[in-house]
Amino acid sequence: MSIEFDFEELKAADRLPSPPGVALSILQLVEREDADLDELANLVQADPALSARLLKFANSPLVAPVRPIVAVKEAVARIGMNGVRNLVLGLSLVGHYRTGECEGFDYPRFWAGSLAQGVAAALLVKHWRLAAPEECFTVGLLADIGRLALATAWPGEYADCLRQAGERNLTELERERFTIDHRTLTGLLLHDWRLPTVFIEALQHSHKPPPQPGDRPARLAWVFALSRLVQRWCLAEPEARPEIQAALEKPLQRALPELEIEEFLSQNETEWHAWGKLIEIPTRFPKKSKPAGKRNPATHAKEELPGLKILLVDDDAMLLLRLGKQLKQAGHQVETVKDGKAALKKILESPPQLLITDWHMQPMDGLTLCRTLRDSPLGESIYLIMLTASETEDDLVRAFDAGIDDYVTKPVSLRVLLARIKSAQRIVSLQMALAKEHAALEQRAKELELLNRKLEQLAHTDVLTGLPNRRYAIERLNQELAESRRSGRPVSVMILDLDHFKRINDTLGHEAGDRVLVHAARILRETLRSCDVACRFGGEEFLVIAPDTDSHDGKQLAERLCRAIAANQPELPLPAPLTVSIGLATASPDEDPKTLIHHADKALYHSKEQGRNRVTAAA
Repeated sequence: MSIEFDFEELKAADRLPSPPGVALSILQLVEREDADLDELANLVQADPALSARLLKFANSPLVAPVRPIVAVKEAVARIGMNGVRNLVLGLSLVGHYRTGECEGFDYPRFWAGSLAQGVAAALLVKHWRLAAPEECFTVGLLADIGRLALATAWPGEYADCLRQAGERNLTELERERFTIDHRTLTGLLLHDWRLPTVFIEALQHSHKPPPQPGDRPARLAWVFALSRLVQRWCLAEPEARPEIQAALEKPLQRALPELEIEEFLSQNETEWHAWGKLIEIPTRFPKKSKPAGKRNPATHAKEELPGLKILLVDDDAMLLLRLGKQLKQAGHQVETVKDGKAALKKILESPPQLLITDWHMQPMDGLTLCRTLRDSPLGESIYLIMLTASETEDDLVRAFDAGIDDYVTKPVSLRVLLARIKSAQRIVSLQMALAKEHAALEQRAKELELLNRKLEQLAHTDVLTGLPNRRYAIERLNQELAESRRSGRPVSVMILDLDHFKRINDTLGHEAGDRVLVHAARILRETLRSCDVACRFGGEEFLVIAPDTDSHDGKQLAERLCRAIAANQPELPLPAPLTVSIGLATASPDEDPKTLIHHADKALYHSKEQGRNRVTAAA
C-alpha cells in the first residue's frame, strides 16, 4: 500500500529536514532586502562552531585565498551573503540530523558520503571555473537529502524499503511506497530552500548526464555526476577503489584533461578527512566483516549500550591525555579541556552527554562548574562524574548538593571509571528513549492538529469547486451580520444561479455540468474582491457575502460578476452561452440570515422572470 505524499503537509507537520536555530536566523536575514554583511557577520559570530567552520572553508583549497583569512567578517565578505547562506544551510542540517529513528539508514555513512561529494563538487567546479565553490559544496553536500527526508518522515516504512533495496532499485521501491523518490524530493527541498535553479536542474540531470560536457548546464551536471563517483571511491574498501578509479578516470580526463587523477583524489580525500574532523562526521569506517554465527548474549548486551559523547575536564595534561585515549578505545567520543571556564564554552558549542571533571582547578573549579550547569537548562540532562582525591562525608555531600551524579577517587582506576560510565550509559539510553517517545508524542499531536484542521476544512468545503459550502456560508453570514450590527457597516448578499444549467446536464451529461460549475467558481474567485466570500450554495446556485457593501455598490459588484461569467465561456459545446442570474439583498438592522437569504432569493426569482442574465436588487 502506497503512502500519499504531500510536501506542504509534511512541512507543516515538521516531518522534513529543516535548518535549526542560528542557521534559520541567517536564512531569514539574507532574504531581507536591507540585510548587510556586518549584520550577517555578527549573527555568524554568535555561534563559535559555525564561525570556525566558515573560516575553515574560507581558508581551504576549495576557495584558495591569496592570504589567510582570520576574521569572520572577512570570511563573510570573501564568500558572499548567498554563499554563506547556502553553506550555513548545509552545515546546520549535518549538525542537526546526525542520528534518527530509521533502522537500516546509516546516518554517519550518509553524511560522510555527502561530505565527500560536496568536497569533490567544490574542487571540480574550481578547476573548471564554472561557479562559486561554496555553492557546489552545498549542493553536493545535500545531493541526496531526499533519502534523509524519507527516513525522517517515514522511518519504519523507509527501513522496509532499504531492506528490500538489495534486490530491487531503491528509487522504484520509493515511488511504489511513497509516490515519490528521493531524487525528486531532493529537488523539492533544494527549491524550497531557495538554492539556485541552475544547480538544482544540473543535479537532477547528473543521474543521466549529457554525453559531452558542452555548455554550462551540461558541465555542471557532469560535476555532480563525477562527484558522486568520487563519493563512492571515498567510501569504498581499499581493495574496491581501483575499479571505481578506473570508471572515474575516462570521464574525468574527458572533462578536465589537464587534471592528474591521483593528485585530485588525494587532495579530495585530505579535504574530506579535514572537514569530517571539523564538523564531527566520521570519515574512517572499520572494515566490513562477514556476518558471524550466533553471538554471545552477554556480548550482545554490551553492544546495546551506546558510546557516549564525553567532555573530560582536568588541569593535569598527562591525565587528560591518558584518560582521553583510554576512553576513546572504549568506544566513546572524547574532547578535553583544562578548566571549568573552557568547559562551559565547549558545552555551549556542543553539549556532551557525560561530563567528567576534576574538583580542584583554576580559574573555575569543578564544583562551581557543576552548580553552573545545573542552574542552566543546557546542563540539566548532562550526566556529571566528579574526580576527587577526597572521600570525606562533608566533601561528598557538598559535591552531590552541587549536582554531581557520581564520583571517582584519584588516582583514577580505569576499571572503576568504566564501571561508573556504564551507569551513565544506561541513564543516557533512558533519556534518549524518553526523548524519542516525547518527540513521537509531539509529532502525533502535530499530525492530529493537522488532521483536525483538514477535517474542519473538509466539513466547510465543497469538494467539486473547492469553494466554501452551504454550512460555512450560513456560519459566516451570521458572523458578518453580527459585525454589521456592532459597527453599523452595511453587508450585502447575492444568490447566483447559472442559467439553463439543467439543459447542459441533459444534453452534455453531468460531467460537463461539473466542469461548468468548476469554471464558474474560478470566475467568481478571480472577479470578487479579497474581502468578499463566494460559496457554493447548492446545485447550480452560489452565494456571495459582500462585507462593507451597500445596495448601490453591491449592484455594481453583481453586474461585474454577470459580465465576467458571460465574457468567459468554458471550452465546451454548450447549447447556449453560459450566463448567470443574480438576486441581491442588503441587510437591514437586526435582520437574520434566513430572512436576508429569502429576500435575495426573491430578487433572483425576479431576474429569472425578466429574462435571465441580469441583476435584481431586493426592494
